[in-house]
Amino acid sequence: MQKSNFGLIGKNIEYSFSRAYFKHKFETENINASYKNFDLKDLSEFPAVFKKNHLKGLNVTIPYKEEIIPYLDALSPEAKTIGAVNTITLKNNKLIGHNTDAFGFKNSLTPLLEKHHEKALILGTGGASKAIAYVLKTLGIAYTFVSRKNTSTNLSYTELSPLIIQAHNLIINCTPLGTFPNIETSPNIPYQHLNSQHLLYDLVYNPPLTTFLKQGKKQGCKTINGLKMLELQAEKAWKIWNS
Repeated sequence: MQKSNFGLIGKNIEYSFSRAYFKHKFETENINASYKNFDLKDLSEFPAVFKKNHLKGLNVTIPYKEEIIPYLDALSPEAKTIGAVNTITLKNNKLIGHNTDAFGFKNSLTPLLEKHHEKALILGTGGASKAIAYVLKTLGIAYTFVSRKNTSTNLSYTELSPLIIQAHNLIINCTPLGTFPNIETSPNIPYQHLNSQHLLYDLVYNPPLTTFLKQGKKQGCKTINGLKMLELQAEKAWKIWNS
């Protein structure tokens, strides 16, 4: 049986979860497949990488989840609605973009939700934040984006008053702040106004307890990192590649 080749494209991705996860999966489940990291300085390298390595499927991470779309032949309905892709599969010689981040986030978040989690702050406005917003909308949770600059669609960090923090009991970090090796960094929110009613979700998983989550724990918040989301989205990607 011919070996199937998969991989991950992104920038500065040596730390990534995916390669180790799939290597372990292939070994324990006796699957004849490989998984490689493709660290691309520029996305113009993508077509050659895909062709040269005879890939059956790819994962996509920061900073290419939105930029990859023009290189694809089609999108799944969900990826089209979200406007971001983290999984690519080759079907009938066509590259199809999917989004499994939404599946991973929804299924890791919902067991932790309580009735008072009615409004959310999404920290960051990149490709990952689009999947998070999509999920919150399907769950009926109102959300506001937060970024470094105020725009017509989001608040700036400097605008996060005690009232805004207290009114939004779900806060999701979609920025890379706090990721190894820069573990001392964190989103610039007024942590002193958090309380036990807050749920803090950090998409960062390395380290397991980021500065963002540590500061939330000090205030009595419920916390979760991005590892469960990653595991769920990886398994969803595997099903798509083999469907």
